[in-house]
Amino acid sequence: MPLIAVEEHWTSPGVIAALEALPPGEADESLALNDRGDTLERLADLGELRLRAMDAQGIDLAIVSHAPPGTQALPAGDAVPLARDANDAVAEAVDRHPTRLRAMATLPLTAPDAAAAELERAAGLGHVGAMVHGRARDLLLDDPVFDHVFTVASARNLPIFIHPQIPADGVRDAVYRGFDPVTDLGLATFGWGWHVEAATAALRLILRGTFDRHPDLQIVLGHWGELLLFWLDRADGLARVRGLERSISDYVRSNVVVTSSGMFTPALLRHALSVTTADRLVFSTDYPFQQPTAAEIESFLGELGPEDREAVAHRTARTMFGLDA
Repeated sequence: MPLIAVEEHWTSPGVIAALEALPPGEADESLALNDRGDTLERLADLGELRLRAMDAQGIDLAIVSHAPPGTQALPAGDAVPLARDANDAVAEAVDRHPTRLRAMATLPLTAPDAAAAELERAAGLGHVGAMVHGRARDLLLDDPVFDHVFTVASARNLPIFIHPQIPADGVRDAVYRGFDPVTDLGLATFGWGWHVEAATAALRLILRGTFDRHPDLQIVLGHWGELLLFWLDRADGLARVRGLERSISDYVRSNVVVTSSGMFTPALLRHALSVTTADRLVFSTDYPFQQPTAAEIESFLGELGPEDREAVAHRTARTMFGLDA
């Protein structure tokens, strides 16, 4: 059975150089998490090193996306050309390995109109979606200035992956600091803050009426729905307060796709299947930050019955990302 992984990361040297050149007050401290072991080398590679890792894991096709924060932490004047260059570079890698790779676009959301135009251009290059984050400098993803991006995504049937990013500095001061620097960073990122940020961004899009204006729009959330799947009973109350057409749960079940992100705990899988359906779940390893073995992957997929396994392993990804087309 084919295996497609949809949250596999890479980085553009130009984007990383620009991010590292930002002044201290604007820098994204989560970049330090890339500098562990051979992570930097693996992120930079879109060729043989990555393909060997896929072969070892039994992954047939990877949909790659730029690691956070992409170009969203950059000023518009830098973000626009660097996003274009990154999308061109990854398109060339897909052209070199057309049976093994597809790509999601990087969008310069600090320039909203340019971001919509870049998504159109990226679709023409063959990109199958876009990866974004919940905040572009001071603009939240549900700000009306981004609605044209969602218009393009919906018209082009391009899923928008909302990936975690480090909370804004003021939020970190209020909530995520007060320990040692390493603990502060971990609390604000992989340990908690990343996932709250991504879930909140998705929830705000629902509350903003994004899916009422764009009912065919699909978003993707990693890490088993970034906590949102576990809190729908409470979140549904927001829909009533806001006067939405549907419950939060209903939007999640019809407009949100969820990835495993290398978190292969059977209890998480069972809960996801109790809240949504297998045709809303896709496989991912979160490469290279997580590198599960083929045996671990097989054990995880073995938790599923034949029909659900087919959906999670490849059918949902093919449908959502238009791979058969």
